[in-house]
Amino acid sequence: MSSNVHDARRSADQDRPLRSGTLLPPRDLAIAWLLIVVIAALAWVITTAQARHMGIEPGTMGMALPVFLVLWLVMMAAMMLPSVAPVAITWAKGIARHATGRARAVRMGEFIGGYLLAWTAFGVAAYGALALTGHLADDHPTAGKWIGATAFALAGLYQLGPLKNLCLRHCRSPISQLMRYASFRPQVRDLRVGLHHGTYCVGCCAALMVVLVPLGVMNIAAMAGLAVVIFLEKLWRHGWLLSEVVGVAFLVLAVLAPFHSWLLPGLQPDTSGMTSM
Repeated sequence: MSSNVHDARRSADQDRPLRSGTLLPPRDLAIAWLLIVVIAALAWVITTAQARHMGIEPGTMGMALPVFLVLWLVMMAAMMLPSVAPVAITWAKGIARHATGRARAVRMGEFIGGYLLAWTAFGVAAYGALALTGHLADDHPTAGKWIGATAFALAGLYQLGPLKNLCLRHCRSPISQLMRYASFRPQVRDLRVGLHHGTYCVGCCAALMVVLVPLGVMNIAAMAGLAVVIFLEKLWRHGWLLSEVVGVAFLVLAVLAPFHSWLLPGLQPDTSGMTSM
């Protein structure tokens, strides 16, 4: 009887991976933060090198879908890791309570894999949108300004809409959402948590990714600016206000875009002579 009670208590304890007393050892916590910084920095180096090689041009820049998705995930690692790091570290604390060594690495791999799966799915949609807009901009040069205006308008309306607010609320305070996953089977829990949070992250940042159509997917200045916005929206105490300000700014750009082509570098023909991948 006592053995059964002990097993039940242990099982219940394992279903609560994010209790407040759960902590990574200081050394492991420092290593986790260092790893995130190194990966993000490396992703920025790779992305910057590719941007210099490819330049800014409409559409998919001649890339096949698999190549685009690889570059897309590197870009997302560069832009998203700083803002998602607190959630990843929080979940790692829960994992650390019941796993060590290789098991901990496998579980974190599942969490990260789920997160990347959500962004991969969005990357497929982004590839289709870029292919379509690039084709239209090439065949109908005057269409570029209306594509850009539409992209800015959609992004602005989304920033000010209820879905953005819902996703941003989750990303700013994810612990309650992560806690409910404690009832999931351990075999799929970490993957589902990563996928769940990644989906909310996509929903939170979708509008900011849409504006890369007119600004250019490989526009490093635009990527850096958006990365700062993403970080502040999720972690700054005035993130809600910033989100609305950015939405209004996108609507202003939507009005100006048809009359100022310099606002649409991602929809202008490439004249640099650079070759794409």
